[in-house]
Amino acid sequence: MTTDRRPILLMSPALLWLFGLMVVPCLLILVLAFFRRGMYGGIEYTFTLENIALVFDPLYAQIFLKSAWIAGLAAGIASILGYAAAYAIAAMPRHRQSALLFFAVLPFWSNYLVRTYAWIVLLNREGLIVNLARWVGFEGELPSMLYTEQAVVIGLIYNYLPFVILSCYAPLSRLNPEISEASRDLGASGWTTFRRVVLPMTVPGIATGFVFVFVLSIGNFVTPALLGGGQFQMIGNLVYAQFLTANDWPFGAALSMVLIMVMLGLLMAQATVSDRASGGKAGDNG
Repeated sequence: MTTDRRPILLMSPALLWLFGLMVVPCLLILVLAFFRRGMYGGIEYTFTLENIALVFDPLYAQIFLKSAWIAGLAAGIASILGYAAAYAIAAMPRHRQSALLFFAVLPFWSNYLVRTYAWIVLLNREGLIVNLARWVGFEGELPSMLYTEQAVVIGLIYNYLPFVILSCYAPLSRLNPEISEASRDLGASGWTTFRRVVLPMTVPGIATGFVFVFVLSIGNFVTPALLGGGQFQMIGNLVYAQFLTANDWPFGAALSMVLIMVMLGLLMAQATVSDRASGGKAGDNG
């Protein structure tokens, strides 16, 4: 029996592309983390574990925790908003869903920097929100909205919300409406049907959206720099500074590897949740 090699041949260009531009750079970064910074910058090829130990210094550990908090908050809020939007889209007639999804992903058609600068225009002291408040008659001084942690969270949610909508819409659109009808026929209320039938069957989509936003947010350095105004650092800003300002590539590589390990752990957890949910549904169907 001969093996069909066509799938392997078709996949090989993409696999080579990913290996050359993702796996190899990550391996180089991993190796670089175990060398020393030269006296005047550059790299001194002497093996050391100092960079790995320095990552867990309380100063840098606090930046990691701060980044995880901001990313987790943005991912949690985006998951709630995105799931609600996806649920509303999936409940619409089929001929309207494509148009609504188009509007949901429409922000992706503009540059990320342009979308972020738009929030600067909205949130600054002479921006649209302040002028709108004055127009409706508000006389007091509005609290500062720009260059705050809340502004960064808002920017991250806005930029990554379409990922959650798409990931939640996929399982919701495949949901058999007869299951919900059967639940209501058996006496369950609309809330009970949602909580005990719809929500458990769409958990993989929620988990995927949450991980998408968290992973993209925790390593983001553009949004904290623009909307945070340098008032606080996230881990992405710290990595950026080590490579391009402090010229300490080994320590920047060590920070990057820890960040990559966190991301891989989250992706594995998301895959586990999805597998268990799929296994549970398969068992119920059986």
